[in-house]
Amino acid sequence: MLRKNPTGYYPNVSEKAFIDPTAIVCGHVIIEDNVFVGPYAVIRADEVDESGSMQPIIIQQGSNIQDSVVIHSKAGAAVSIGARTSIAHRSIVHGPCNIGHDVFIGFNTVVFRTTIGNGCVIRHNCVVDGIDLPESYHVPPMMNMGPGFDLDSIEKVSPEYASFSESVVSANHTLVEGYKRLANEL
Repeated sequence: MLRKNPTGYYPNVSEKAFIDPTAIVCGHVIIEDNVFVGPYAVIRADEVDESGSMQPIIIQQGSNIQDSVVIHSKAGAAVSIGARTSIAHRSIVHGPCNIGHDVFIGFNTVVFRTTIGNGCVIRHNCVVDGIDLPESYHVPPMMNMGPGFDLDSIEKVSPEYASFSESVVSANHTLVEGYKRLANEL
């Protein structure tokens, strides 16, 4: 469901994207081509800063926002999700937040007040809060990262995990095409 927020912003969604009918996309949200938004996802840009302004939530082309993901922002701060990025089931992305291109964020992961570099893989049940993650880092399952975390204690993304991330994007691109085709049959 697409809906306007209290300040009057209405989502700007590409005709080439697929938004599941159970998902809610509200307010100052920009969704580009070939984005998949799965069942029960909530993408909500409706809070304003002290001056009454808000930055958009932007989801760039080819990305996928899977089932029950929540994307929101505190006090109108920007949220940007790069191209070909996967946000897996039940994750929370809370702005201010900048997620790069070709990133994989695993099941039940929370990211808040962070910048995540291109090509990172963050596995399931992680928290990344208040720390910026440089390009191509692999965050193991159940890791809790915050200010002062020693990035030298984790490794760079292996070819195995990079390949996995690419396969998730490809599978979701196929879903966009399939669901769009089904919608046209009705």
